[in-house]
Amino acid sequence: MDEPQSTSTCTTPFNFRRLSLILPLTVVCVWLDLYSKSAVFDRYGYPGRGGPVHQWLGRLSTFQLFTSFNEGALWGVGQGLTWLFAALSVVAVVVIVYCLLKTSAGRCNWLTVALCLVLSGTLGNLYDRLGLYDYTNAETGLPYRAVRDFLLFTFGNWPWPVFNFADVFLVTGTGMLVAYSFWSERHAAKLANRSNESAVEPPAGTIHC
Repeated sequence: MDEPQSTSTCTTPFNFRRLSLILPLTVVCVWLDLYSKSAVFDRYGYPGRGGPVHQWLGRLSTFQLFTSFNEGALWGVGQGLTWLFAALSVVAVVVIVYCLLKTSAGRCNWLTVALCLVLSGTLGNLYDRLGLYDYTNAETGLPYRAVRDFLLFTFGNWPWPVFNFADVFLVTGTGMLVAYSFWSERHAAKLANRSNESAVEPPAGTIHC
């Protein structure tokens, strides 16, 4: 993990060579999310259909490809508020791009990867919330605007919410940001302790009683 940047780094001009990390990582993650959604939904149909159930970890858990629409946020929170989450996603994209290009986060590899993962997940689910995959609701005749989920795990008798790769990127990127915040706080505290110890250290040649 990169060392925390000093305050002077915030004013350092953005090095456009950093785009060689930002753009490929973001494009590959968004492509993986959209391709996997299309492949699974084209194979099994819309929605509520799935493939065979596979057991793993003995009989403790199962895995299945299962098509599902989510009109809410992560883990199905806020069902029916697609428009709100789409608007929040647009704001999030603008903020993340600003952080990558205009703040010290764009000069730190760890933070850059974390923000790119969050950006990729946001873009992947925003694509779905805007209905760009061109699916018409048979009941209303209107374009369906919902996130396509298809990864279904169960643990014992507890079913995990259906999710997709965009959700994986969002959770992973957010976890990396949280881990960095804890690490940077501990590192800053350690540097402060070292500074205090050096400040009270007696001059060389001092006789200790």
